[in-house]
Amino acid sequence: MPDCTVSRDLAASHSAWRAGLTLGFVDDAGTTRLLDKMHYGPLRVQKALYAEGPRVCQAIIVHPPGGVVGGDQLEIDIGVGDNAHAFITTPGAAKWYRANGKVSRQSAHLHVNENAALEWLPQETIFFDTANVVLEQHVELAAGATFLGCEILCMGRRGSGEVFNAGRIRQRSSIRREGRLIWWEQGDMVGGRLDSPLALNGHTVCATLIAAGKLLPAAVLNALLIQIRADIAADGEHVFGVTHTRGVLVARHLGDDSETARRLMLTVWRRLRPHLLQREAVTPRIWQT
Repeated sequence: MPDCTVSRDLAASHSAWRAGLTLGFVDDAGTTRLLDKMHYGPLRVQKALYAEGPRVCQAIIVHPPGGVVGGDQLEIDIGVGDNAHAFITTPGAAKWYRANGKVSRQSAHLHVNENAALEWLPQETIFFDTANVVLEQHVELAAGATFLGCEILCMGRRGSGEVFNAGRIRQRSSIRREGRLIWWEQGDMVGGRLDSPLALNGHTVCATLIAAGKLLPAAVLNALLIQIRADIAADGEHVFGVTHTRGVLVARHLGDDSETARRLMLTVWRRLRPHLLQREAVTPRIWQT
């Protein structure tokens, strides 16, 4: 983990970086292969991993500088071909440093072809005080495609006593199935105003898991929602909710601890994955290091 003081000093003198990563996954007779891999700037992917066997290709996106500073621009484009299954994660928390008067941006475009699956499960994102960030994520699903995505946002560094007093985080996300919009969300979190019930209601961590896949029978879906709520209740008292509408299941959590948020989101993922992808949940080793 980089020293935060050094990172802030580097940020003060840093010229903005532009970085991009394009990945293409294809099905090869039952094996998902990472065939297309292009990048520019400080954004990379480690070699393909097959912890679950050949059907699921796991790729770990790495940002070598260790953090994003004011003015940096990251672009990610991922395509999953017909019948392929890709699992994308990161080796650790993403850090967005102070803005220095400049806006940082990450744009992710995720394309999932017919009967393919994409699990987009990066580890948590930490926004330092005064960070000014724009995050965009757009998912395109073909017929029979499945998307499972999760984000955990941490406002300030609670362990260091830092709060998000200033700065701004703007988000836009959409999901389209066969060109039809089935999910659209945008948010604007402004430092110093997060105590409002219309923001984080005094909390510092928010987590969201979104699943869009095949339509489950009503009885199966209702039983699944009941199971998820029971699992979360058994974990303790949490600000948590899970809903389903128009073929999209959404689970949300508000809290003050990223580890708790991760545990709750993984609980939901473990329940959902067998129903949507016909596979038991296998926790990537990188999450345990």
